[in-house]
Amino acid sequence: MEVPDTRLFGAKGRCVTVVHRLGMPLIAGWDSQMPANKVPAPVRVPVPGLTGRARRRAAGAGAIGAALLLAACSAAPDPADAPPARRCPPLAGPAMVTLPAGDFIMGADPHYPEEGPPRRVHVDSFRIDTHELTNAEFARFVAATGYRTMAERTPPPLPGAPPEMGQPGSAVFTVPDAQDPRWWRWVPGAQWRHPSGPAESIAGKDRDPVVQIAYEDAQAYARWAGKALPSEAQWEYAARAGQPALPEPVDKAGTPQANYYQGVFPRRDLGLDGFTTRAPVGCFPPNAFGLYDMIGNVWEWTSEPATKGADPTATDTGGSHVIKGGSYLCAANYCARYRPSARQFQEGGLGANHVGVRLVTAVADTRARDQAGMRPAARR
Repeated sequence: MEVPDTRLFGAKGRCVTVVHRLGMPLIAGWDSQMPANKVPAPVRVPVPGLTGRARRRAAGAGAIGAALLLAACSAAPDPADAPPARRCPPLAGPAMVTLPAGDFIMGADPHYPEEGPPRRVHVDSFRIDTHELTNAEFARFVAATGYRTMAERTPPPLPGAPPEMGQPGSAVFTVPDAQDPRWWRWVPGAQWRHPSGPAESIAGKDRDPVVQIAYEDAQAYARWAGKALPSEAQWEYAARAGQPALPEPVDKAGTPQANYYQGVFPRRDLGLDGFTTRAPVGCFPPNAFGLYDMIGNVWEWTSEPATKGADPTATDTGGSHVIKGGSYLCAANYCARYRPSARQFQEGGLGANHVGVRLVTAVADTRARDQAGMRPAARR
C-alpha cells in the first residue's frame, strides 16, 4: 500500500519538492515504499495531455507550471471548474472472453526494480472476465453463502496499534491536511458495502467494481464461482492484448481513456477522465482483447506471491501478493503504475478502497462446466 513520502510532499502532506521537477514536460515518480538509500533514478513519465507542440511549450514554462502546481496544491477545488461527468455506455457483450495461447515479453520497459528483468513467457489459452468484479456480482455471492469479508470481522490484536484498529474496518485513502498528514487511515466500518466507511454506501452503484476485499475474500468468491485468480503472467498478457508496448492512455485530443489520477497527487485530482473515484466498469473503450479497465480504475489481485522481480525464490514473507493495473489513485507524479508491466505488493489480509479483482478459468474447465449445465448467471 502507498504510504506518505516526505521526500515528495513533506511531513504535513504539502506539495514541496515536486515543484523542482517542473520546467520540463516530464516529471519524476518513484515507489515511496522503498528505503531512501535505495530509491532508483527518477522515473520519467509523460504528463497526461502533453503531446507534440504542448510538450515543447511546457519545456519553457517552468515558472508558470510551478505557479499552477502550487495553486493546485493549495486552492480548494471550484465546483464550476469540474469537468462534466463521463457518460458510460451500456455494458454489453460477453462476460468472459477466451484468449489464445501465446508468448510475450513480460516486464517489458520496467520503471521500477521489481518489474524486471524483461523475459519471454508462454501463456496457455484461458478465459478471463471482460471487466472487474462488480458490487452486484459480489452481493449475489454474499446473499447465497452468508460470507463475511475480512473487513467485517474483528481483526487480530496488534500490539501498539491505536484503538480503532481493534474494530472491524479497513484501509481508506484520505487527502492529507494540516491536521492529519496520513494518506491511508484505518476506518472502522469500512468494508465492501461502505468502501470509505459508514458514510459511503454502494446503493445504486451495482456496476462499480467491488473493493475492500482482501486476498482471502477474492479467493472465496472465485471458489464459489468456479473460477480462479489470474497468475501475474496471465494478467499482463491480457492487459497487453498482443501489443509490445502501450501508449499513454489518452486519445488524440489528449482526453484520458482510463480512470487514473490527473493532477497533483495526493492534493487534487482534476478528474479530466470524468471521475475522481471508482468508475462503473466498462466506461472506457476496451483493449484489443475486448477487456475493460485493464489500466486504472482499481488494482486487481493476482495469485502471484510478492517477489522481487523475476526471481521466484525472492518471496515476501509477509503473505503479500502482486496486484496489477494501477487505480484511480495512480498519478504521473506518484506511483505511475497504470502500465501492464507495473506491479505492486498488497498485504494479503488487507483490503483497500482501490483494490478489486477479475477472474479467469482454464478453457477445459469452462467447457466441462458448460456441458454440465453450470453456466454463469446472466449479466444484469
